[in-house]
Amino acid sequence: MDKSAYLLDYKLKSIRWRNKGVQWAWKLFRAILLAGICFVILYPILLKIAVSIKSQTDLYDPTIILIPRHFTWDNVRAAVHVMNYGVTLRNTLIVSGLTMLLQTISCALAGYGFARFEFRGRSVLFALVILTILVPTQTMIVPMYLQFRHFDVFGLIGLLTGKDGISLINTFWPSAITALTANGLKSGLYIYIFRQFFRGVPKEIEEASLIDGAGGFRTFFAIMLPNAIPPIVTVMLFSFVWQWNDTFYSSMFMGQIDLISNKVTTLASGIGTYLAGIYGVNDTSYRPDPNYVSMIVDTGVLVSIAPLILLYLFVQRFFVESVERTGVVG
Repeated sequence: MDKSAYLLDYKLKSIRWRNKGVQWAWKLFRAILLAGICFVILYPILLKIAVSIKSQTDLYDPTIILIPRHFTWDNVRAAVHVMNYGVTLRNTLIVSGLTMLLQTISCALAGYGFARFEFRGRSVLFALVILTILVPTQTMIVPMYLQFRHFDVFGLIGLLTGKDGISLINTFWPSAITALTANGLKSGLYIYIFRQFFRGVPKEIEEASLIDGAGGFRTFFAIMLPNAIPPIVTVMLFSFVWQWNDTFYSSMFMGQIDLISNKVTTLASGIGTYLAGIYGVNDTSYRPDPNYVSMIVDTGVLVSIAPLILLYLFVQRFFVESVERTGVVG
């Protein structure tokens, strides 16, 4: 091999090794970046897990952060007892499940109407739908509360009974009505997701069904809805999770219903009675250790979100695929 060929081969090998070095450096940087992002996201959950299995004696040990010295399940038992976990879990599953189904059906109908039907004022109405995503829900608390505090349909209840409507506060009906009429929590976003998906469906499918004699509703339920599995999965998961974690509507409409979200927020006020029973203290002036109360509150939060974590472990693959196929990324 002459000198020029040897130099050329050496340069080619150098370039290959340099490229491999750059690739490995990029992989290492990406791995470190992803690990850092994952740690930032998972750290609060890891901290609550550590708190839930930490004994009260470890609470004042500054050398203990994530790994406790004295492992115990007492915090979990206390949180489950105070929250009346069986009842609150059942009620939350019922409320979140029913709201999810009603909201998915109503938002799918609204999104299909905006995507396929031409009518006067469609753009203005859809702009108002988008506006509901931007407007904070706190700005609507007074009119919504008054509406369901004196609920009446076209004045019929007042005409028949002579009363100023009926009160639906502290019942499930406000959430059911808002979900059924596509006015519930985050409904504007769900309508947008369905609209973007139905706009991408070929019109020839609808035209073929119309030629066969199917009307608008039959075309929607028999043709369009079975093909809309990706947005349905996305909306159902979003609706279930947001309703589960909601404290605004739950406290405003269902303040006396045993929901996990409400029990978590009132855990600090109820834990004092529980601790008094443990230590045999009947004096109402007794005040428990605030740091221990905070520990039980954190454990209660972890217990309340545990079903959602298990849910995501089983459906995360379907969820990611559904989000990629909907109009959210388009």
